[in-house]
Amino acid sequence: GTRTALAQIVAEELDVAFGSVTMVMGETARTVDQGRTVGSRTIPGAGKHLRQAAAAARQELLKLAAGRLEAPVSDLIVTDGLVSVTDDSEKSASYGELIGGRRFDVTITATGYQRNLEVAPEVQPKNYRDYKIVGTSVPRVDLPAKLTGEYTYAPDIRVPDMLHGRPVRPHTAVAEPTSVDESSIAHIPGVVRIVREGSFVGVVAETEWAAIQAARDLKVTWSTPQTQMPADRTEVDRYLDETQPVRERTRPENRGNVAVAFSEAPKTLEAVYHWPFQNHAMMNPSCAVADVRGDEATIWTPAQGPFTTRDRVATMMNVPRKNVDVRYVEASGTYGRLTVDDAAEDAVLLSRATGRPVRVQWMRDDEQVWDPKGEQHLTRVRAAIDAEGNVTAWDFEDRSLPWTESQGMPQLAERQIGIEPTYFGNANGTGGAGTIYDFENLNVESKTIPWIFAEPMPLRTAALRSPGEPPRIFASESFMDELAAELQADPVQFRLKYLSHDQRISDAVRAVAEKAGWVERPSPLPNSNEQILRGRGIAVDQRGGSVPAAVAEVEVERTTGKVTVSRVTMAFDCGLIINPDGVRIQIEGNIIQGVSRTLLEEVQFDASGVKSVDWMSYPVLRFRDIPEVEMVLINRPEMPAYGAA
Repeated sequence: GTRTALAQIVAEELDVAFGSVTMVMGETARTVDQGRTVGSRTIPGAGKHLRQAAAAARQELLKLAAGRLEAPVSDLIVTDGLVSVTDDSEKSASYGELIGGRRFDVTITATGYQRNLEVAPEVQPKNYRDYKIVGTSVPRVDLPAKLTGEYTYAPDIRVPDMLHGRPVRPHTAVAEPTSVDESSIAHIPGVVRIVREGSFVGVVAETEWAAIQAARDLKVTWSTPQTQMPADRTEVDRYLDETQPVRERTRPENRGNVAVAFSEAPKTLEAVYHWPFQNHAMMNPSCAVADVRGDEATIWTPAQGPFTTRDRVATMMNVPRKNVDVRYVEASGTYGRLTVDDAAEDAVLLSRATGRPVRVQWMRDDEQVWDPKGEQHLTRVRAAIDAEGNVTAWDFEDRSLPWTESQGMPQLAERQIGIEPTYFGNANGTGGAGTIYDFENLNVESKTIPWIFAEPMPLRTAALRSPGEPPRIFASESFMDELAAELQADPVQFRLKYLSHDQRISDAVRAVAEKAGWVERPSPLPNSNEQILRGRGIAVDQRGGSVPAAVAEVEVERTTGKVTVSRVTMAFDCGLIINPDGVRIQIEGNIIQGVSRTLLEEVQFDASGVKSVDWMSYPVLRFRDIPEVEMVLINRPEMPAYGAA
């Protein structure tokens, strides 16, 4: 919904009708590099840039109007793009008339780059009290075409003279193709070429069906890789536990003396939490079209960072960045997956080899096997408790893998043609590790364990949904519940006891408890003889300035152990809300995916490769199991818009 929300911000500052704003997004030849859409930063980042640019444009337009209408700027008002004099409405001019069919060339202040970009900071935008469009539920501009099936997604892109391509990769580590038997696909009509470059192998055909058959039937013999896939997740846990980290992060506010607090505590509690590899699991596999002509390339792709894709392709082709034009086209979902824009790179290699545009559509098993995954975590949490039942110390250690595929790191096709990684990727942070609570003594450590191999392997890792925070929040909030149960305390009141410093977090906890009809009592309930056991849980955290608090109502079948989330209530505070319906839609999607990831999703693998190759072996939540969702939005228009994710 950000296309709609950003247009609302522009329309508001320009004082024009919302329908008169057209957004151009993610085209490297036509837009400014504002970085990737990450960390819920589109609204607080790009929204601020556009707000200031629109405010600066309005200021210049009013200067033009003051000259034409012979009135000071202070006497002018704007209504739907029409500027008039306050006490003489006959004296007016539209924005279009003021520009007069010319290009609106205005120089404004701009410093910094990407997330550090500052646009026209000297211009004062509107006061939130004057908003008419921001804060209203404008219908999303993209939905009508999506609901009627007319929307153009990445797989729908067609360009003249286009061919169809498929990469060919094994389900375990990619070594060298020692032999490629071209005769194995001689029976398939329409095959144009088998492309080999480094360890990359791909097929190109006149039709998609021919490309599918050729990729399926092509006999490739691979050398024995140096990389050995782990046997199972237990082996990875052991690796995480026993391997020295390459990076360690601690919270800047680590405080007190945890060791002394534990030595003096009459009671301690400890738990270990395991979080598996998870796929991004896009409903439609990766797809992109590339048209490489000599030393220039045009690419249609759903990249999460179009400029990142541009820069990587320029490196692959050894050409200036200006020679690569990336045009964003929406796909069925990314959530970090398309920061790693694999299909675009495959398409570039195949197009460069054939001299014609090539559309690359990964197959479902390609996606499930080679999708860079959310990394496995091993988390230990300890708490010290004094004689009065107070938590006196919190000790949190999260051990996880770095991202092998991140900004600045070579991706799958790049590595296959010989571009080697130069570092271990991003270290995980310390968000979501219980640091919101007022524990007198606190120690939080996030340890990044090296995870890089001689050849690409399917357990490649990349940012997934608030990177690293779901595993840490799962551990910290689960442990808070275990502490509350140990101390026979109500979980809501137990949290509020240690949230006195942050009113917004406390407000969110109280709001969600009230909306959910929370009944104050210790958890769990006494054991029941019923076949269906029912319970509830609460969780809260803060990220990027936004505060989510959730209550889940859960049922467990005693005989089968099946867990069903029947209802989720969410309170959400993201500061200024641009579009309330947009935030609600986002939260509903987050809840559904969160339930799916918690209950079902785990990459299955062994030493021979990834076994989660389809929706049966990698199940996700189905419509019949979606919980009832209720929410309360906490709008704070006096604050910045922090974003919702």
